[in-house]
Amino acid sequence: MRNQFYTYIVTNKRHGTLYIGVTNNIERRAWEHKLGLGSKFTRKYKLRRLVWFEEFPTVFAAIETEKRLKNWHRQWKINLIERSNPEWHDLLLISFGRDPETSSG
Repeated sequence: MRNQFYTYIVTNKRHGTLYIGVTNNIERRAWEHKLGLGSKFTRKYKLRRLVWFEEFPTVFAAIETEKRLKNWHRQWKINLIERSNPEWHDLLLISFGRDPETSSG
């Protein structure tokens, strides 16, 4: 089994508060955010919508991208999201085909 690492962005709504993170399991981590089990920051602002992610072969590449994105201007982050997800859909639902509101897991 190959290692996979991801840099991702979650939000509470279109053009809302943004959070950038790294994980080795994007589906699990998106579910954690969806269920309010993320960091204190993501819980406080109800950041539960996965709007962007990218896969990397190493944790170092994912962390490097996370750090780079965190230094970007807000508009650059919005542009990044809108290039691949112009409607700001929840990619947990689209990419993994499960709705946490109706799925039993």
